Amino acid sequence: MAADTAAGMLPAVALFHSLADQTRLRIVQRLAAGEVRVVDLTGELGLAQSTVSKHLACLRDCGLVDFRTEGRQSFYSLSRPELLDLLASAQALLAATGAAVALCPTYGPGADAAQVTR
Repeated sequence: MAADTAAGMLPAVALFHSLADQTRLRIVQRLAAGEVRVVDLTGELGLAQSTVSKHLACLRDCGLVDFRTEGRQSFYSLSRPELLDLLASAQALLAATGAAVALCPTYGPGADAAQVTR
């Protein structure tokens, strides 16, 4: 039974892993304000087009982001409104804990990069 429970957690692990990257989280936060083109994201985030496209592809593969084309342009948006609820819950949790996770020796800002990939 424990193996079934662990296997059932895999989708949640994948979801949180997809949001664990700072760039992807910044993209999701920007998309919460409305749809945007890659060129706009590159300017707002100060990142290369290839970097933004790579992260958008990851979020699309996870079913969190979708796009529509208009002429030669693609407009990206969040595909699941529930993601906004998840982000709001995360903000409430961070506020309730005093952002204690930022002090976490494993995942906080001072954490060793090798530890974070565990």
